Amino acid sequence: MFKRNVKSLGDVLNVLLREEGLETPLLQKRLIDSWEDVMGPAIAKYTLNKFISNQTLVVHLSSPALRADLSMRRKQIVMLLNQSVGRIVIADVRFN
Repeated sequence: MFKRNVKSLGDVLNVLLREEGLETPLLQKRLIDSWEDVMGPAIAKYTLNKFISNQTLVVHLSSPALRADLSMRRKQIVMLLNQSVGRIVIADVRFN
């Protein structure tokens, strides 16, 4: 008998994504999509736009008071968002 090199479909897809350079953009998309789940609907209501640039999540908010409050909790927010995707995707968050 011979041994088969059996791999799970998830492992094969992860290798394929990494080889094609699609792993990071996919993780960034997941992180951006998790914003409402992590921060809650009250904060998501004031969120106008969000994108990632140079490992920094940039979030445009419509409330200056909320912007000031969230700016003081930047490190905690980065940690929560990275935990939501299971990887370190961003190093900082900036509120505009």
